[in-house]
Amino acid sequence: MSPEQPAATVLTEQTGSVLLVTINRPRARNALDLDVATRLADAFDAAEADPEIRCLVLTGAGDQAFSAGADLKALARGERAIVPGREQYGFAGVVRHPTSTPVIAAVNGAALGGGTELALAADLVVAAEHATFGVPEVTRGLLAAAGGVFRLPEQLPHKVAMRLVLTGEPMSAAEALRWGLVNEVVPAADVVPTAMRMAEAVSANAPLAVQASKRLALGMVDGDRPAEAELWRRSAEEMGRLLASDDAAEGIAAFAEKRPPRWTAR
Repeated sequence: MSPEQPAATVLTEQTGSVLLVTINRPRARNALDLDVATRLADAFDAAEADPEIRCLVLTGAGDQAFSAGADLKALARGERAIVPGREQYGFAGVVRHPTSTPVIAAVNGAALGGGTELALAADLVVAAEHATFGVPEVTRGLLAAAGGVFRLPEQLPHKVAMRLVLTGEPMSAAEALRWGLVNEVVPAADVVPTAMRMAEAVSANAPLAVQASKRLALGMVDGDRPAEAELWRRSAEEMGRLLASDDAAEGIAAFAEKRPPRWTAR
């Protein structure tokens, strides 16, 4: 491939009635910037509009990271992974996407910050044995505003979730399986094949019945989840205040400079 034609940051491949979507930034640990968010939103929109696609599998390229979350270098220059004109889809064009199509996350490595929030937004999760999950935002002066702070307590026992939210420390795949955050843990080479087989099992069922079941299970009305609306509003409000703080600037700078942050609570 010539320098004028860089690899796409998101790859899609349809196999039967399953669409495999791969975040393709392995050198950046599949971090999420605006380009990735736009392409992910496009892929999810295409899956929702195509009656031949009955399940979507989301994974990351390489064997190190499913996604390291938001690209902090992009964030530092003022770029957010929110798609203009599709802001209602939320972070990465995925976490609030109004799709009725079932989504399976094939977590092939570390899922941190927004990476964990992508997994939380999925309906089913298959994880590699070496995968980890965590929301380290508090270690950078931020909060897990893409659903992590309220979806973790929803999907995990409260004290288990709060340890992740308040310490920023990661959880192993084995522990995630123990607490029900993931459906299966398999060797790294088996992650995508296992997720594809799971997707084929979903796709073998009546598509309208599957989609209706997902909408009802999640409390979706016209593609949204009314029960979460106030939480999203408050999350955005709190994140806005944090982004304007000295601590947030310090946390991002310290991360970029690979040094411990110096917090001032301002």
